[in-house]
Amino acid sequence: MKKSKARDIGYDVKPPEKTCKDPNCPFHGKLPVRGKILEGIVKSDKMQKTVVVERNYLHFVPKYERYERRHTRISVHKPPCIELKKGDKVKIAECRPLSKTKHFVVIEKMS
Repeated sequence: MKKSKARDIGYDVKPPEKTCKDPNCPFHGKLPVRGKILEGIVKSDKMQKTVVVERNYLHFVPKYERYERRHTRISVHKPPCIELKKGDKVKIAECRPLSKTKHFVVIEKMS
């Protein structure tokens, strides 16, 4: 099997085994990643080259001095070299805007 020639994106993540010709792939294309690195769970994979990732977090309410659970859903670009399905835990990185709602790209499948 041929080893993929993935470029270094500047973060400590394992490059994907497969190769792709997507120009918006951080490993095999020219898309630079910078800014935030987040983790979440894939909630939807029905769109082409896009997945919806949900992040759960705690928000402090000063009036009651307690935390409340919140979540946010983020549209994320999925390169063809990374195989994902609903329920997978992923690591995503901020990049330039790819569309009206996509500002992040998947860089690693964690489980």
